[in-house]
Order: sequence, then C-alpha cells, then structure tokens
Amino acid sequence: MKKIIILLALTLISAHGFCQEKIETSDFKKNEIKLNALYLILGAFEGTYERAINEESSIGASLTFLIDKEEADINTAFAFSPYYRFYFGKKPVSGFYMEGFSIYESVNRDNYYYDSEGFGSNVEEKVKAFALGIGLGGKWYTKRNVMFEIGGGIGRNLSISSNIPDTDYSRITGKFSIGVGYRF
Repeated sequence: MKKIIILLALTLISAHGFCQEKIETSDFKKNEIKLNALYLILGAFEGTYERAINEESSIGASLTFLIDKEEADINTAFAFSPYYRFYFGKKPVSGFYMEGFSIYESVNRDNYYYDSEGFGSNVEEKVKAFALGIGLGGKWYTKRNVMFEIGGGIGRNLSISSNIPDTDYSRITGKFSIGVGYRF
C-alpha cells in the first residue's frame, strides 16, 4: 500500500510539472528615438523619445522648436507633446496605432497691433496654448531596427493666453509627422 501511495504521489507531482504553461517572455527593444523629417524640411526640429510599456502600447514625448526664425517671422517657438499609443500590429509596438496626446505650445512673434483708438504699434506678442487630442498613424521597422513612421492628429485648445487683448485664435490644433528613427 505504501508503494502505491508513493507511486501515485510521484505521478501527480510529475503530471503537475508537465501541465504548467510555459510563460513566454517577449524579448524586443523597448526604446526609440526619432526625428520628424517633415518639420526639418519646414524649418523646425522635432525630436521624440518613445518607450514600450508592453507589446501593444507605449508612451513618449516630443520636443519641437523653430530652427529657421527669419523665414517664419517668429522669435521663439516651442512645443512639448507627451502621448500614449496603442498598437494593432502583429509585431511588438509596430503597425497601425491610435494615440492620445497633449500639447503645450509657446510662441513669441512681432505683431502690428491697433489699439481701440486706431493707433498702431509694433508689439511682441506672447501666446501660450494647451491642447488635448487624438491621432492615428503607422510605424514600420527594418531588421536593423531602423524605423519609419507616418501619423497625424487633431486636438482642441483648452487654454490659450496672449498678452494682446481681444485676439481670436483657433480652438483646433494638430500635428503631423513623417518620422525616421532607431529602436534600441
């Protein structure tokens, strides 16, 4: 009887060992840096860092500033945009994605301003805005971890402030990217 109980216990222990599911750990590079090639052509710099949370989602942030200030008639332009993305591709953090983003923008520019009496003067206008939005896009990788991305989004300005009274700014804002980068 003792041998039967020991044999039954060993059978149950070994059967339990074979029934364990193998937990797959996906090994993929989770960090990425990229440049917005479209903005470089237009005279601005946008650099982005993105970090994968898991195979389907990531968080990131982009920093944008103006390079060619003489062409744009703007003294200072700055934007910071953090985002969250959810990917629908078969490969980790690639393919079609949807994102939620926010943007903080700051612009200083020379503006000819007419006061209430009709007199004009040159005034430096300082505009700051904060917006929330959604976006769509796609991202693809080569075997050497070079990345190509195209995407865009539209948002609503929730807060706009200017040092010039009675100015009217659009409540709609957006972003667009043709990005190239590297995953590491």
